[in-house]
Amino acid sequence: MATVLQAYQFALAPTEQQRAALSSHCGAQRFAYNWGLARVKAVLDQRAAERTYGIDEDQLTPSVSWSAYSLRKSWNTAKDEVAPWWAENSKEAYSSGLANLATALDNWYKSRTGKRAGRSVSFPRFTSKRARSSFRISTGQFGLSKQDRRHVRLPRIGLVRTHESTRKLARHVERGTARIRSATVSFQRGRWHVSFSVEITRTEPTPATTGGEVGVDLGVKSLAVLSTGETVANPKHLEAAQRELRRLQRQAARRQGPDKRTKQKPSNRWRTTQARIAKLHTQVANARRDGLHKLSTRLVAEFDTVVIEDLHVAGMVRNRRLARAVSDVGMSELRRQLDYKTTWSGRQLVVADRWYPSSKSCNDCGAVKAKLRLSERTFTCDHCGHAADRDLNAARNLAGLTSSHSWWATKNEPAGNPRKPSPAGTGYRHGKTAPTGAVNAV
Repeated sequence: MATVLQAYQFALAPTEQQRAALSSHCGAQRFAYNWGLARVKAVLDQRAAERTYGIDEDQLTPSVSWSAYSLRKSWNTAKDEVAPWWAENSKEAYSSGLANLATALDNWYKSRTGKRAGRSVSFPRFTSKRARSSFRISTGQFGLSKQDRRHVRLPRIGLVRTHESTRKLARHVERGTARIRSATVSFQRGRWHVSFSVEITRTEPTPATTGGEVGVDLGVKSLAVLSTGETVANPKHLEAAQRELRRLQRQAARRQGPDKRTKQKPSNRWRTTQARIAKLHTQVANARRDGLHKLSTRLVAEFDTVVIEDLHVAGMVRNRRLARAVSDVGMSELRRQLDYKTTWSGRQLVVADRWYPSSKSCNDCGAVKAKLRLSERTFTCDHCGHAADRDLNAARNLAGLTSSHSWWATKNEPAGNPRKPSPAGTGYRHGKTAPTGAVNAV
């Protein structure tokens, strides 16, 4: 038995009155976030200005604590003056905005002082109405309805009907194998959703039906090529929807849209077209996500070890000729799904280093080519003459990393904390030293 955190998302079907209440709560979250950011920024700017006049540090304007507790305490003191309408919404909406601000400021500070790895984090910016609307609930009366399995309960809003049954989560709650920790309400893809963060007890995984290891080479021409020789076709969902998407976007361009300069309001036909565009994007995203879930679930069920590459997707999409095709594949999403599914099922995920030459190495003799153009779809070894499909050769090289205890890979820890860093001097979580740049499977 293992206890893990799992999310359950349900689409909501609120009434017009409930839609207005949900929008109001999202606006309250955004208002509290911007209020706290303006307060912190004003103090930081004042202290920076005072330093330019040569004022000693101990005589500067007192700094402001940006912990979530301190921000909430300051908000409770000032809310009657800055937001006399605050009682219209649940206190959880304001608390979630201040908690998001505390996290953003903490990430910026740690990145600035070198305590956070990865890309540098910029100072938080004010949130506009165009950002995704959401708010989080962690206390109060919320959760599933006890009357039926087609409603959820939200504070200050009441029972909200769902588009689908909540029986899968309700059964776990009734058996005592799941505990709802928090709920996040958001408006995305043209529809309101609620996502429950659940602490759930999962049973021991069943043995793999096939066993062994499999190398997975992701690409654009094919979604994935497995070391077993199987090729998973790339459905190209966004490419298939381009014709209809272009038609709708041309239609929206001919209609009256909003204009802030002239305060022009959008026409009803413009709103209708935008809703159709959002619906089309939703269908594409749902189809892509469904295909990736089916592939990742099958890999985890059939194999004990899955080997993938640490692809630099952010760098790949900078190529304007490949950006849309690479984004349509969903490489990062597949790795994310494999990460938590292997952890839940007791399997092993091995991530090859970003600089591992899987495509340039010969799977037969191990010789590495100096150059291999992207147009060369067949790999031919200059040393032994071995010829094979480029992607299949790369997938088999990835699968071979598990048996060779290569320096080019890192593993996850299904039995422990998947975000725990590897000990000093170990490249595998339990193995040899990895080269500089090896990335853990988290």
